[in-house]
Amino acid sequence: MSQDDADRKKADRAARATAQREDDNDSLSSFGYRPELKRTLGNFHTFAAGISYISILTGTFQLFYFGISFAGPGYWWSWPMVFVGQLMVALCFCELAARYPVAGSVYNWSKKLGGPHVGWLGGWMMLTATMVSLSAVALAYQVTLPQISSVFQFVGTGAGRTDTAKNAVLLGSVLIIFTTLVNAFGVKLMATINSAGVMIELIAAVVLIGLLAAHITRGPSAIVRTNGFGAGQSLGYFGAFLTASLASAYVMYGFDTASSLGEESVNPSRNGPRAILRALCASFLIGGLILLFALLAVPDLRSRQLSKDGLQFVVLSTLGSTIGEIVLWCVVIAVTVCELAVQAAGIRLAFAMARDNNLPASSLLARVSPRFKTPVLPAIIIGVVAVVVLVINIDQPQIFSVITSIAIIMIYVAYLLVTTPMLIKRLRGDRQSAEGHFSLGRFGLPVNILAVLWGFAMSVNLAWPRNQVYNATPPHHWYLRWSALLFLAIVGGGGFAYYWFVQRRHTGVLDAHRALAEDPPISTP
Repeated sequence: MSQDDADRKKADRAARATAQREDDNDSLSSFGYRPELKRTLGNFHTFAAGISYISILTGTFQLFYFGISFAGPGYWWSWPMVFVGQLMVALCFCELAARYPVAGSVYNWSKKLGGPHVGWLGGWMMLTATMVSLSAVALAYQVTLPQISSVFQFVGTGAGRTDTAKNAVLLGSVLIIFTTLVNAFGVKLMATINSAGVMIELIAAVVLIGLLAAHITRGPSAIVRTNGFGAGQSLGYFGAFLTASLASAYVMYGFDTASSLGEESVNPSRNGPRAILRALCASFLIGGLILLFALLAVPDLRSRQLSKDGLQFVVLSTLGSTIGEIVLWCVVIAVTVCELAVQAAGIRLAFAMARDNNLPASSLLARVSPRFKTPVLPAIIIGVVAVVVLVINIDQPQIFSVITSIAIIMIYVAYLLVTTPMLIKRLRGDRQSAEGHFSLGRFGLPVNILAVLWGFAMSVNLAWPRNQVYNATPPHHWYLRWSALLFLAIVGGGGFAYYWFVQRRHTGVLDAHRALAEDPPISTP
């Protein structure tokens, strides 16, 4: 090949890259934003961000004990139920990810679809949910590390009434400090660690499926028996099953993270929808097989250890201490990268709201570090708030179920603030898909209806004031039982009151972030 041919090909590649960057930035212009974040993330990075937020090993290992405590082996059926419901939501999000691949996806989508007021509430609920989720995920260290070694039980022996909760706060705080530092040093470092962690998690999950399958001791009929669960309840086993479904609902959310990194991704209109669907479907398939084979392989399905130590007990008792501990260390890695992804999504959301001057001290929150090319202050504030949430619940024996339940409910409400105005737009005849990109076509309306019905029904189910979830041990207080609804009312109502009476008068894209006609596209290394 001659030098002229080589130069011509190089010039063609540069021209295509420039055209792609301009196309990637078109969606920003429609929001009135100028491009500020570097586009360095490829197809696998966006997929890794989505699947690490969902995190198969984190969710299944953290709340397996909860599901089996309330509904026994039959709780497994909540896994496909939640998947089908969340798939309807994800399909709606895919259309929006293709059309509006911007940071703070849920906030900007709800703003485009429902107007500035709905957008603010959607963003606020999602931002608060992200901080609570950060606390919830951090608790997974306590569920796993002390089972690897008692050395990790720093507070008491674990037998005291609040030993577990206090130790969970300690371990969780250390994890949050680590992820805050990593996220503050830029998206490239976060993405590198995250992608490596996701590879380890996926390999470990597939190996675990094979190991559990090799130790199966009973047939699939085990998951279609009620085994006396739900007896004495007003709704019988169905009531117990609805409570247990929290365990599955906790895993399959956060797939929108793949689009939240849209301003740092290459060709996000194409890669975003693919990453969302791949992350959700892979999590359903791999997680479902882990849960199924665990239930079929555990030596004793009636063991009380299942309701206490959960999937960790299954792994250690079925595979032995050596292999079991290796698997649990992989779970620790999965929890770590999940925490990274959750915080990364929260940072982009805070940045997106701040550049619209929709948060206190917006100019500071929206400032992008010239060195790390990422918003640093939101990382610090989100980390601090997550630690505070843990500390507030330090003496709460139900710390795991309370914090995780509230986090999931807020996510579902935030999703509803996207899918509901989207449905209204569809009913008015507005096309929601981008030309030449992902589209549901004629299936858009029925899928959107199902997404809204699912989100509303599951929100009611999760927020239902059950003592078993929010106040299982004495002393019983009405405010603990109703804590989910009270928290939603205070955060949602109080936050919106602040917005309505104070912040909305100042809303608008900050000058430092406003798109200008002469702005050149950001270069990509």
